[in-house]
Amino acid sequence: MDILNTLLYWVHTIASVYWIGGIAFILLILIPKAKQILGKEASKLIGATSKTFKLHVNISIFILVVTGIALSMISEPVPVQIEQSDNWKILLIIKHILVAIMIFIHIYRNTILSKRINKENEISKKSSIQKFSLNLVKVVLILGLIVLLLSIMASKL
Repeated sequence: MDILNTLLYWVHTIASVYWIGGIAFILLILIPKAKQILGKEASKLIGATSKTFKLHVNISIFILVVTGIALSMISEPVPVQIEQSDNWKILLIIKHILVAIMIFIHIYRNTILSKRINKENEISKKSSIQKFSLNLVKVVLILGLIVLLLSIMASKL
C-alpha cells in the first residue's frame, strides 16, 4: 500500500507541476518570444500551442481528480493530534477550493470565453476579451503556485 500511495502521489504531483509549469512557460517564454520574433503572426503560434496545451491540461485535471480521490481513499489517517489535524484539514480545504476555482476558470475560458472570442467581429472588443482571457490564465498560474505552496505546507504538518 505504501508503494501505491507513493506512486499515486508522484503522478498527482507530476500532473500539478505539468499544468502550472506549462502555464508559466506559455506566459513567461512562449508569448513574449513569439511576439518578439513573429510580430503580428505570433497569434497563430500562440493559438495553436494553446489549443494543444488545453488538451494536456484536460488530461492533467482528469489525472489530478482520479489520483486525488484514490489518495484520499488509501492514505493513512492524519495523526490524532488535534492542532495538527485541524491545520492539515484547513490547508486541504483551501487547496481544494483553489483547485476548483482553477478548473472552473479553465472550463470557462475554453468554452464560453473562446466562443465569444471566435464570434466577435469587432477588433477592439475581440482584443479586450482576449486580454481578459489572458488575465484569467495569469490568475490560474498564481492560484496554482499557491496550491503548490499549500501542498508543501500540508506535507510538513
